[in-house]
Amino acid sequence: MNGLKLAILCIIALMMTTITSCSDDPDTSNYYTFKGEMMSEFLQKHTQFSEFSEIVTRAGLMDQLSAYGAYTCFAPTNTAIDTYLKAKGKSAVSDLTDADCDTLARTHLVANMYSTSEMEDGVLTTANMNKRYLEISHGLDHDSNAVVIINKSADVIFSSQDDSVENGIMQPVDVVLESSSRMLPDLLKQNTRIKLFNLALEATGLKDSLYKYKDNNYNADQYERYSYTSHVNKETATAPDQHLYGFTAFVETDSVLANKYGITTLQQLYNKACELYDPIYPEDATAPYHSMDSLTNRKNPLNRFIAYHLLDRTGYWNYLTCRANLSIETTLVNPCEWYETMSPHEIIKVEKLTVNKYIGVGTKGQLYINRRYDANYQVEGSMIERSIETQYEQQAANGIYYYIDDIMAFDKTTRDEVCNCRIRFDISTLFPELMTNSIRGNGDYTQQDPDYDETAKYGRNYYFPDGYLKNVKVNGYFIYRRPHNYYDCYEGDEMNMFGDYDITFRLPSVPVEGDYQIRMGYAQESTRGIGQVYFDNKPQGIPLDMTVSSSDASIGADYTTAWASMTSDEKVAERKSLKNKGYYRGPASVYRLSGSTHYLFVNEAGTFRIVFCTVHITPGEYHTLRVRNVSTNGSTEFMLDYLEMVPKSVYGITDEGQTEDDL
Repeated sequence: MNGLKLAILCIIALMMTTITSCSDDPDTSNYYTFKGEMMSEFLQKHTQFSEFSEIVTRAGLMDQLSAYGAYTCFAPTNTAIDTYLKAKGKSAVSDLTDADCDTLARTHLVANMYSTSEMEDGVLTTANMNKRYLEISHGLDHDSNAVVIINKSADVIFSSQDDSVENGIMQPVDVVLESSSRMLPDLLKQNTRIKLFNLALEATGLKDSLYKYKDNNYNADQYERYSYTSHVNKETATAPDQHLYGFTAFVETDSVLANKYGITTLQQLYNKACELYDPIYPEDATAPYHSMDSLTNRKNPLNRFIAYHLLDRTGYWNYLTCRANLSIETTLVNPCEWYETMSPHEIIKVEKLTVNKYIGVGTKGQLYINRRYDANYQVEGSMIERSIETQYEQQAANGIYYYIDDIMAFDKTTRDEVCNCRIRFDISTLFPELMTNSIRGNGDYTQQDPDYDETAKYGRNYYFPDGYLKNVKVNGYFIYRRPHNYYDCYEGDEMNMFGDYDITFRLPSVPVEGDYQIRMGYAQESTRGIGQVYFDNKPQGIPLDMTVSSSDASIGADYTTAWASMTSDEKVAERKSLKNKGYYRGPASVYRLSGSTHYLFVNEAGTFRIVFCTVHITPGEYHTLRVRNVSTNGSTEFMLDYLEMVPKSVYGITDEGQTEDDL
């Protein structure tokens, strides 16, 4: 009889582990109950949190906090909630609606565990359960204790911080956390320090472009979990929970415009825009585009100027460059990303200053827009200020904005100096939805997942149904794999295709006319397949076999000597040989982290770059890459890691002893 009971229990357990979920909440398929105190019990037992406990109960989340999970709870005290209620003209929690309770509860809960020592300045690396990121800073409380401050207003109570329960960590706070329900243009309008930017935003009609929030026709429930194997890694991916839209604005304050440029009126700002943009677009420097009467025209100089300050993605400070600088040798290069702006065909460079010898008058550790400071150019760029004044909200329901300390524009300096370089971008930055929907860089990259994990305890992988990503056509599975140590990929994450895939996506426009190499970096694996690459739907060369390493005789890179130990002549000779075959070693500034060891891509036969094509491109045009499965080896996996758009001024160096840099 005991054997029968055991068999029945095993069958039930097996059935439970096969149940999957696709919702805003952590997967419950592998929940189990601990014998210790759960987060729900903590809230119910400690009377100073009785009002928050009532809020969580009315939100329908108490059962979730009674089961297995990995949560951080920023629980506001009763005193904090009473202060909040009074400010709202309410006397008790019972005066709140169920919707209010749901928003409040989810705002204070994060589906990941964070101790105060893991909370670095910026934003918490996992969004809260209301899909917003919490801003983290540090300061002193009233007793001069060093504390973590959430959203510039709430102290994590020093005497109660880091209190562990079986399914998470309690981080009580002394102020209720609130998330703005305003759209980005309305949040900007409230700030009296940026009146001129707001006036221009409205006069150009660009304000109306910033109200999109959510695709209500998207339904994640219709998409099942997908399981796949990449090399030795057995993983699962889900469709995103929601399809949100977001925006980022970089804004000069009135004082920056007045003090640096003497600009105090809309007419003066228009005149400055003409000064910056007429040399770039001389064909548009006359009517009908060139007057104060045509500000809503997309070719008007002021319209271009303001649109260039806007991104169609929510870009949190920590994520504008690679989070945690993962896989980048920051003593050699400054981490940077390139983004398309809402001014068509114009890109910006966002760079984190880390290299000591190229600091100039900059500030180490800060982010800059359109900076290039090296042996050839000294363009300081505009610094992005991480936070604004406490009296103003910075994070809207559909985006965020930042002050910048100088004018930014797609002017001649930006076009001819900042952009005259190898433009390398992580493939995930091409798709705004990944940043807006808290996908890019998600999770704890130091943790590896169990085989075919469905709990998402350490982070999630995602696939994107056709139509989810703008300017992308998807057949098959197009997967974002979250960052990990030990993975051979730039910035720790990668995108992969599986199934009978056929994926087409749009490339950013180039800054100037000329010949460009379009390159891709990837990691060779024996388990990967073969894909045909197309540029503008024209096949480029023979299909790419991702099982072949760069040390193969067909490519011919020699890794018997470390790159740093090779002579200059040896490096030049090998570069020339590889370049003639359409290949480059991996960058010397990028590494795979294994434990504490950095394995530089330049020394690894499996991490290298291929030239898809060399093409003549004109600014103001969009072009596409397409990759189609043609595998015959039984595997259909194809990896997209990072792309490079390289002008001939960089790849075409032919002077004796000179070549493109290793970085």
